[in-house]
Amino acid sequence: MSNPITSTLSDEAQKVAGDALQGSLVDLIDLGLIAKQAHWNVVGSQFRSVHLQLDELVTDSRTFVDEVAERAAAIGVSPDGRAETVAKTAATVGFEAGWQQDDAVVGAIVKNLAAVVAALRSRIEATESADPVTQDLLISITARLEQLHWMWQAQQA
Repeated sequence: MSNPITSTLSDEAQKVAGDALQGSLVDLIDLGLIAKQAHWNVVGSQFRSVHLQLDELVTDSRTFVDEVAERAAAIGVSPDGRAETVAKTAATVGFEAGWQQDDAVVGAIVKNLAAVVAALRSRIEATESADPVTQDLLISITARLEQLHWMWQAQQA
């Protein structure tokens, strides 16, 4: 099928923004999946607080996924959130299978948040002149994820 959605961006700007959005999409999908996997498998004395905090991360990730995918569609780029694409291209560091102690869950979430934020920051730079609207979206997502990163890190102190 030919592209039914046209963009006001130049082809080059659309490519830069589209690549940044696609990378962000898969990272955020995987972050949400990791948080949900951790949510189901966390155990330990801090179970309740970590369990609830993971729900917050899942909710934020899912909201960001939709915002990023809809921005991609708005500029004429078909978003690809298929499991195969996420598994092959996400910049996350993953999460172990099975029951996980609360402190290990916190550490894994900190590492995954850091990986996603690092990737987002490079995409913010890439989209600066190509598409400031996409850059603005990525900045707002990064701000929230950095806030969450701080909150998760504080539990390790």
